[in-house]
Amino acid sequence: MSGGLLVLLGNMKAEFKNPSPLKRYARISSLPIPSSSQLLTHNLIPDPVTGGTSVPDFLEKILAKTPSVQRRARLTSPEAHFSYVTPFPTSFPYNIEPPSPDESENIEDKAAYVEKWLADREARNPKSSESSDKLQLHHSKTANNDQPRVLIGLSETGLRDCVPHLHVGDAFATLSEPALVVSDSGGDGCSHESSQQDMVAARQELIDVLGGRTVLMSKDYPKSESNSERAGFAPWSHRYSGHQFGTWAGQLGDGRAVTVLATPHPFKPNEIYELQLKGAGRTPYSRSADGLAVLRSSIREYLCSEAMFALGIPTTRSLSLISLPSVEVRRERMETACILTRMAPSFIRIGSFEALSPPEGLSMAFFGGGQQKPHWESLRILGEWVSRKVLRLDLQEGQPWGKELVLEVARRNAKMVAGWQAYGWMHGVINTGLFTVSILGLTIDYGPYAFMDVFDPAHICNHTDDSGRYAYKFQPSMIMFALRALLNSLAPLIGAEMESGNAVSPDWTTSVSEAKLDEWRQHAISSVKDEMEALFQEVCSSKNGELMRKRLGLRRSLPSDESQLIRPLLDMMENHRLDFHRTFRLLSFFNPSAEDNHGVSIIQQLLGNIAPTDLQMVNMDSAKKDWEEWMDKFKERIQDDQISWKNDAGGVAELEDLYAMRMKEAKGANPRFVLRQWVLEEIIKHVENDQDKGKRQLAKVMHMACNPFEEWGAEVAEMKEDGDEELSAEEGEERRYCGVGDGSMLGFQCSCSS
Repeated sequence: MSGGLLVLLGNMKAEFKNPSPLKRYARISSLPIPSSSQLLTHNLIPDPVTGGTSVPDFLEKILAKTPSVQRRARLTSPEAHFSYVTPFPTSFPYNIEPPSPDESENIEDKAAYVEKWLADREARNPKSSESSDKLQLHHSKTANNDQPRVLIGLSETGLRDCVPHLHVGDAFATLSEPALVVSDSGGDGCSHESSQQDMVAARQELIDVLGGRTVLMSKDYPKSESNSERAGFAPWSHRYSGHQFGTWAGQLGDGRAVTVLATPHPFKPNEIYELQLKGAGRTPYSRSADGLAVLRSSIREYLCSEAMFALGIPTTRSLSLISLPSVEVRRERMETACILTRMAPSFIRIGSFEALSPPEGLSMAFFGGGQQKPHWESLRILGEWVSRKVLRLDLQEGQPWGKELVLEVARRNAKMVAGWQAYGWMHGVINTGLFTVSILGLTIDYGPYAFMDVFDPAHICNHTDDSGRYAYKFQPSMIMFALRALLNSLAPLIGAEMESGNAVSPDWTTSVSEAKLDEWRQHAISSVKDEMEALFQEVCSSKNGELMRKRLGLRRSLPSDESQLIRPLLDMMENHRLDFHRTFRLLSFFNPSAEDNHGVSIIQQLLGNIAPTDLQMVNMDSAKKDWEEWMDKFKERIQDDQISWKNDAGGVAELEDLYAMRMKEAKGANPRFVLRQWVLEEIIKHVENDQDKGKRQLAKVMHMACNPFEEWGAEVAEMKEDGDEELSAEEGEERRYCGVGDGSMLGFQCSCSS
């Protein structure tokens, strides 16, 4: 991020490229929220234990008298889609101690004492008098909630794309100038807090809300358009169930994520963005976990969400990263907590449907969890909401929607996983519940992910995946597994719609026998399953081919591309132990019109990148011959594409011009910078060791991840045979960060622990 842009954003005068200029920026407490018809909490069914449909009851009864129901792991009511929950990022188990031993002996009702201890720390006290036309900031009256909260990251691209109307005050200025090389003194890149009080106040309010210190709520705003009892706004966590590693796990849910705000995009009012805090503390869905996230995993998701978006892969987005250095979290080692704010139009998952219609109606109970019986009316309500408000399917009144929902989710997730495969990205845990598959086809829940280093289709990036279930080559199959689970959940409803020809009506299963439900289920599965799978495979294959041709700088699609060009290329990468991304980037520089029109220098560089430990596994003479033959075919294929390239006058481009244009397009599709495991580990250590310096380095890595196709580290000069020009210290680090590292972390596997 340039200094100029940093200053502009710091003063909130940046001009975004939108259809119309922003009229005004608003602090987070003043952002508009959706109308009642677009607000999830006004249309889906809340957990009755946390206040039910009444936000006043949640504020006045739950938060004030029985706040522990938000923090106790339990099976929620079968009809519930979500629970009202406030952020409470506190070390767990909670350290609830009486002020003195004497008082401890005099406490007769210890349960009441616990409730009061929690209530005193709840952010339930409005900072100003209640207003009927906006959300109110609520805070805790105890000093216990004053633990340090340090802003260490703010996503420029997430802010620009999702909430461009959000006033962040001097937040960017306090984060300092992004840089990989940071001196101990800091220099001119040091933090610069504004002298304007409104700028400081806007930034502090942002940190307080996104750091879980203050909470935005209202008893009566917005008004409900259909039911006055549903007025108001409070944060919530989703309920969902699902499979983990192929085994049914029952109720899961947002065990550490709380959605604290929903706001319409200022230029696309029908597009709502939910702001969700990950690592916000215990919820009813936490099971035995602490509800927290550590700095390490939060940095990984913060960076990769925006990196994936820059590559054109559907994903949730990042907004902020707030460190809680005094909150200790035990994982494999003792770490500190961090809250990531992520954004999406919806965080509903396939597991949200499985919660209401589990496999074969299975119900079970165990300590802290289990699975409720099916709730068919809640399934209908959720499905209608998703169809009309989330997926926004083009449906007429009364038109069946169940099958269309399944096919649209299949289509979206096919495009998503095609992007994963084309860019060598591995998720690590593709479950239907936790670490799950999104209804919108968004990459979500970044756990033990990795970008491919040396190309290996069987690579497993999660070291707890002993069977290789989620290996790179199996990812499309795992998405298909999730889609089948979605179809199974909706099958009784789809079968009913197929029989009647209309959308199911309220209470559609009243007086319907189990045998009839099973008949509907079997009919829907037999009628839709093959169509869904064929659609998924067709869309996934088509999108993957499109992206692979784009990476090669080709515009036309030819039937022979897969067998003659793409598959042989991937085979050579695997057989010759070549780096996936480095190979594609080098091929971007291939110019058939140059003296080296057989790509000899490119081949030398490709084979020169084989790791020393792998050299003994590669027959270099055979490898060189394979590449020469492939490069000749590639040259012919580029020339075959000539008809698709136009000159400035609109005619067919000359070959010389075609080669130049192809190189430019290919560089714009193949990242120079890749968020490799060694880069992530290094930047995490920088931030853990020194947050003041580390946040500047983090910001620079984020900037590189958001602009991965730039020629970082004087790349063009590096490509030249005599590319030994003197680099600045910053350029030298950029070049190093664009490399594969020292080799010690090639193929590194992460854990699910976060």
